[in-house]
Amino acid sequence: MSGRFSSFREFYPFYLGEHANPTCRRLHFVGSWGVLLLAAVAIATRNAWWLLAALVCGYAFAWVGHFFFEHNRPATFKHPLYSFVGDWVMFADILRGRVKL
Repeated sequence: MSGRFSSFREFYPFYLGEHANPTCRRLHFVGSWGVLLLAAVAIATRNAWWLLAALVCGYAFAWVGHFFFEHNRPATFKHPLYSFVGDWVMFADILRGRVKL
């Protein structure tokens, strides 16, 4: 399903390694908050176009982090499902203090 990883548990340490730069992690975190905010706007306004804005927001912040600060290719390109889950697990881990900003 996701290449050389047989489970998300195996993938997540790799994912965190791809986000070693604090600025990259911060950009992911801000982008995730933007996704949540824009999804809430989509629900409140009943306008699905805000969901497209949420998608663009999330990926724009993340990709800026990778291309300009981490200097690697986002895991999304090779591991789209695990990467999507990884974004939200890392977001939750940041909120819990398990991953530092």
